Amino acid sequence: MPSLKTIRKRIGTVRSTQQITRAMKMVAAARLRRAQDAAERARPYAEKLTELLAAVVAGTDSEVVAHPLLAQRGVGRVDLVVVTGDRGLCGGYNANLLRRAEAFLQEHASSAATLHVVGRKGSEHFRRRGRAPASQRTGMLTTPIAAMAGELAGELVERFAAGKTDAVFLLFARFRSAIAQIPTIVPLLPVAPPASEGAAVDYIFEPERPALLGLLLPRYVATLVTQALLEAAASEHGARMTAMENATNNAADMIERLTLSMNRARQAGITKELMEIVSGAEALRG
Repeated sequence: MPSLKTIRKRIGTVRSTQQITRAMKMVAAARLRRAQDAAERARPYAEKLTELLAAVVAGTDSEVVAHPLLAQRGVGRVDLVVVTGDRGLCGGYNANLLRRAEAFLQEHASSAATLHVVGRKGSEHFRRRGRAPASQRTGMLTTPIAAMAGELAGELVERFAAGKTDAVFLLFARFRSAIAQIPTIVPLLPVAPPASEGAAVDYIFEPERPALLGLLLPRYVATLVTQALLEAAASEHGARMTAMENATNNAADMIERLTLSMNRARQAGITKELMEIVSGAEALRG
């Protein structure tokens, strides 16, 4: 059995770790609230833009096919955008995303796949496996998401329009709650024209439909990327808050077990001393 000094030292170490994890949980909870609000505020804009795009593409087939971002091609070259975190201490958040990315690459093993990674954890994962990303970005939680999303969307649109890739997919964690983040893959390019709901409305467009498509489609892609990054930011904060809460609870359980062991060791020491005193007294008496 470890000595009392060793057990007391371990209790102090675990208690210090518990204070750190409790503080990290509180920070993650505060950031999660802001990230969740940002994701929810962005949803009405995305829905309205989708509705507008559906109305525009409800024109003739010749107008729709004419735009390069709507061109359907054979999937011979694929781009995968993987959104991970820059740091760990968030449970299985990054591992689940990277496992889903590896499964996607296995499914498209016959296609030439190009990786674009957001987050240091994803870049390190693929570099260790000899698959360096074509582009990588870090600091999603410390830089304006809209700026990063606009830059990434512009790069992807340029690659697709230039014929460097046939399809672009986006992998991110969709936020459900602080304990549920769902790794999700959505097709980004070519843009799938959203179906208009309800009765068709005869709009008068200014400028004309083809010119308006040229303005809306890049913005629509940027909106999808922005929404994915906002969802990923909220998911990472939620996963970190849950992981730190579990770590805090585990530290409390460990402190309880160590305290019990310390009490047992102290009681054993007292019993041993009493037995030595009694034995000595009996020896002197006899």
